[in-house]
Amino acid sequence: MSSKTNAPAATGAQTDQLAGGSVPIVTQASAWQHALAQASEAARRGFHVFPLGRGKLPAIRSPHREDPPGTPPCRGECGRPGHGVHDATSDLDAVARLFSQAPHATGYGIACGRGPEPLIGIDLDRKNGVDGVEELQRLARVHGFTVPRTITVCTPSGGFHLWFTGPAGVKVPNSAGRLAPGVDVRGTAGYLVGPGSMTPAGTYDLHPGLDELTVYPIPAPLLRLILPPPPAPRPVTGRRGAARLGRRMLGLIRTVLEAHQGERNGRLFWAACKAFEAAQNGDADAAAVERALVEAALAVGLDEREARATIASAQRTAGRGAA
Repeated sequence: MSSKTNAPAATGAQTDQLAGGSVPIVTQASAWQHALAQASEAARRGFHVFPLGRGKLPAIRSPHREDPPGTPPCRGECGRPGHGVHDATSDLDAVARLFSQAPHATGYGIACGRGPEPLIGIDLDRKNGVDGVEELQRLARVHGFTVPRTITVCTPSGGFHLWFTGPAGVKVPNSAGRLAPGVDVRGTAGYLVGPGSMTPAGTYDLHPGLDELTVYPIPAPLLRLILPPPPAPRPVTGRRGAARLGRRMLGLIRTVLEAHQGERNGRLFWAACKAFEAAQNGDADAAAVERALVEAALAVGLDEREARATIASAQRTAGRGAA
């Protein structure tokens, strides 16, 4: 997917919705067919999908529900369906097989955190006295960013799902209300309810005011708010190239050097964003920043190609944040 990713096409009932119509009452069979059609269209556009039931939960029961206590968790390694978001696929034949085992499916989920430009969802609730839309606008004012007119899905409760793309290889944590009341994040191993999905409360619809079906990159300041800051670095010495960057750059390199497996890419991306921001302000040399970050990434076991891709993504993100 490119940095401006096409969303699932508005077809069938969704076309009626975009024109101001509504979805008629449907039978279970036609709801299943509609969900399969919409999920297949999303898969054709590169999204990873899986069937959901009326309660927005995975429609295929876990094959491990009778496993004895203490059995290690399985995320699909067993090869059987029933692992929720871990079943998600963009292969059309595999999508059809999943839906064949989910006869009560009325919707589909779209997995976040997959692919070279992974999907990040911002879920804005508007209920029980909380307005996530106003809270996101407040965050934008305080932190100096603009929310682009990206793909937006209207939820039955009056809220919205905003779709963004994020940088490759960065683990985006899921959260509920951490950024602000009514503002939830769907990141790695999370999922969004796909447009066209039917629930007892109503249907998830594409926003009728969209000028184009495009998924935009997440604003850099918003991504920095979502990613957890690394712990305060401890002194680390003897790493080649770090001394050239000064005390501030040394702290960022330490952040990468102290990363544990599972957080290395995230720390590398965060440190690179900060380092390139400093380089744009004239506080560091961009070439030296890149060399030192690559060395630090290799020192903690990252593949050089993967490390350079993460650093390049951070440089682009830092550039957007400064624009």
